[in-house]
Amino acid sequence: MYINATNKKTFQAILLLDEMIAGNHTFSTLADGDDKMLEPLFIELMAKGYVEVKGRNYAPSAKGTETYNVFNKRFQEYLRLYDVFSFVDLTKGEFAFAKFFDFNTDDEWDDYKVDPRFEDLRIAVALYKKLDPAEIVFMSFINEGRFDTTVNGWQMDMLSDAAWNEVDEICKSALKAEQLGGVDVIEDIIAQGTELMMGLLEEENKRKREDEENGRANGAGMGGGEETVIEEYETVEYYEPYYSSPFYVSPIWLVPLFLW
Repeated sequence: MYINATNKKTFQAILLLDEMIAGNHTFSTLADGDDKMLEPLFIELMAKGYVEVKGRNYAPSAKGTETYNVFNKRFQEYLRLYDVFSFVDLTKGEFAFAKFFDFNTDDEWDDYKVDPRFEDLRIAVALYKKLDPAEIVFMSFINEGRFDTTVNGWQMDMLSDAAWNEVDEICKSALKAEQLGGVDVIEDIIAQGTELMMGLLEEENKRKREDEENGRANGAGMGGGEETVIEEYETVEYYEPYYSSPFYVSPIWLVPLFLW
């Protein structure tokens, strides 16, 4: 089992923190309706110091906000580093992301990457690096908009076993290193994928700088224009340790998000 009571509760808590911090949902301590079923989780989060009561509502504490921010750093790194392994042609040794900048629209890119010749190797890479594969699938679900909190009954969907059983089944059925030919093969794949990611990052940063320069040339950035800022996790330097060793994992992945 890749999904257990601990990581399932962690993922549910992240979704609730996201609703409070990034979303528009206010959770009342006197909740009724669908929010009422979330009360046991809120009570435990409050007991552990991740949530507090402000007025008649639950609100993230400083500890809860920091936990949420750590998860977001992991998520951004997942999008940058691990997603590149989601579409790999094992026969030709090709990564779909090698052609990422060749397409003019998202639809064209989406049509290309779903070619059945591509295999998803994110779980194999996660297991090799001793990460929780369920968290990688959870992040992919978030990226795909699978947890839609705008629909009626999302609370029941989040608490029920359906989505979490699906996460578990994806982890079970995903290709593993031994199916790919062993440690040497997965290490070679990781090296190739990381090198590709570094190239993509350099190209993206180059385009950002060009856009910034073009904006300045056109008068933007001179008294009111927005300046392009490249975040820490988007810099080439941040990822250099990954480039030098397939074993490397950023410290942000090594601490538990919640202490239940």
